[in-house]
Amino acid sequence: MKRFLSLISISAALLLLSYQITLAESGNNAFNQGFEKHKQGDLKNAIKLYSKAIEQDPQFTMAYQMRGAALQQLKKYAQAIDDYSMVITVGEPYFKAVGYYNRGVVKNITRNYGEAIGDFSQAIVIDSKMAAAFFHRGIAKSKSGDQNGQLEDFRQAARLGDVVAERWLNTYYPAWKVMPAPVTPPVANPLNPVPVQGAPTPASN
Repeated sequence: MKRFLSLISISAALLLLSYQITLAESGNNAFNQGFEKHKQGDLKNAIKLYSKAIEQDPQFTMAYQMRGAALQQLKKYAQAIDDYSMVITVGEPYFKAVGYYNRGVVKNITRNYGEAIGDFSQAIVIDSKMAAAFFHRGIAKSKSGDQNGQLEDFRQAARLGDVVAERWLNTYYPAWKVMPAPVTPPVANPLNPVPVQGAPTPASN
């Protein structure tokens, strides 16, 4: 769980940096105040302020993103999914990728692995270098019984710099760097897995 939330915070922080100038020019005090409350751990008031910012601008992608993150921290998962869906609807491509990724994380948490795989796959279509999307899609596949898919997603995540995926591979598949790629893409459908007998399942934290 800590890994989930830290990745959300990192994504949100990166997005925030790109929008600082816009926020300063727009004078959106509600969002800025909400972000300060969020950093202080006052999630309920942060959500109120993000909501106020959205009332002022229904297309305010970052406000949906941050309100979704706060709702997720409060374990209000259905509402968080709604906000991440809005990020996908109104956001620019990079925002959409983050929206799909975050929505997939929540679906992993709520054990909706089939839909989580779909969301991570959409994030990867938009941003093929999103290591975290490969890593968490690998977790969803492992939970669905697709151990081949898990292995290939972890390999890709490790190649893109995910240290947790690399550590897991080094422990359980030390020859992962020279293993041949599959002839066909890994199975993504949890109802039709291709298991690898004895392959361990990583902790999702």
